[in-house]
Amino acid sequence: MLAFYNGTVFTGDRFINGHAVLVNNGVIESILPAADISADIDRYDLQGNLLVPAFIDLQLYGGNGLLFSEALNEEAILATDAYCVSGGCTRFLLTMATNGIDIFLNGIDVAKTFLQQNPNSGLLGLHLEGPYINPLKRGAHLSEYIKQPTLDEVKLLLDKSEGIVKMMTLAPEQCSDQIIQLLLDNSVIVSAGHSNATYEQAIAGFNKGITTATHLFNAMSPLQGRELGMVGAIYDHATAHSSIVCDGFHTSFAAVRISKKMMQERLFLITDAVAETNEGAYQHLLKDDRYVLPDGTLSGSALTMIKAVNNCVNKAGIEFDEALRMASLYPSRVAQLQGFGKIEEGFKADLVILSNDGLLKQVYRNNMFLL
Repeated sequence: MLAFYNGTVFTGDRFINGHAVLVNNGVIESILPAADISADIDRYDLQGNLLVPAFIDLQLYGGNGLLFSEALNEEAILATDAYCVSGGCTRFLLTMATNGIDIFLNGIDVAKTFLQQNPNSGLLGLHLEGPYINPLKRGAHLSEYIKQPTLDEVKLLLDKSEGIVKMMTLAPEQCSDQIIQLLLDNSVIVSAGHSNATYEQAIAGFNKGITTATHLFNAMSPLQGRELGMVGAIYDHATAHSSIVCDGFHTSFAAVRISKKMMQERLFLITDAVAETNEGAYQHLLKDDRYVLPDGTLSGSALTMIKAVNNCVNKAGIEFDEALRMASLYPSRVAQLQGFGKIEEGFKADLVILSNDGLLKQVYRNNMFLL
């Protein structure tokens, strides 16, 4: 057992002082007054820093120089895990952008094998972003692989997946109700994105079980006075969530602030981070703290989760506690994760230590300090 003490604890609901967090075998056993810690319990001195729930990233493609869809190996997953940890993220969905189905199937095999051999890693599963998207809103996705789905192909992906595919981004106007329901029946979280849907089409999709949307504003039909598009539907629907990339390139910081006011706890952070590579189908080049394709098209961010949190606070004017929830509690809800996103009895002890001005000091996962 280990007691974290002498700091401020953000539980996910509130900040508390003078308390300790007791961790036993990777699970939070209790939160109690620091004075009540038993003398025989090992202690970790927070030295006045903040203890907060670790972050969860539901969309990134690689890290530390390795893009998963290009490398398709264990090393790329380990590199992505290390990149996540460097930003305070302990759990992530490794994302594959629109590609050939054979690439998706290979990625599924690699991810399944990796999880079997590395059950204590941060990998939650895969997020397939495409190929069932609208070519009019493809963004950086490769047009030659964009298609409308067939039942046989989706069943093939699901059968091969055996649960490793946790999320799929698709354009609802490109997919039948039968396809969407098949994904939902197989516990795949369906996210609306790379879509040119009308307001009515988008609302219909959310009403049929699509629970979230992918990178608000990017590669989706905009909000206009006569046609509200996907953005308007996301704002207007009572339960639809959306991710957002808070880097100042994908969206302005004012857009993040306005969206937060509109959506409250339905808005959550992703990094949308890629890795620099000059090989393969997707070649990402670092330019001014973002990634672009060789033709200049914006193709991914250079964010970490802690940088996204600090951008929310320092540049978008969002309260610190709410920015922390956008990186932890809210994505845990979207991903339907049990026992993550809070410091609470019975929850996983995925923890991050921050300085009082938001600098990352340490990351704790599976009974281990990772930095």
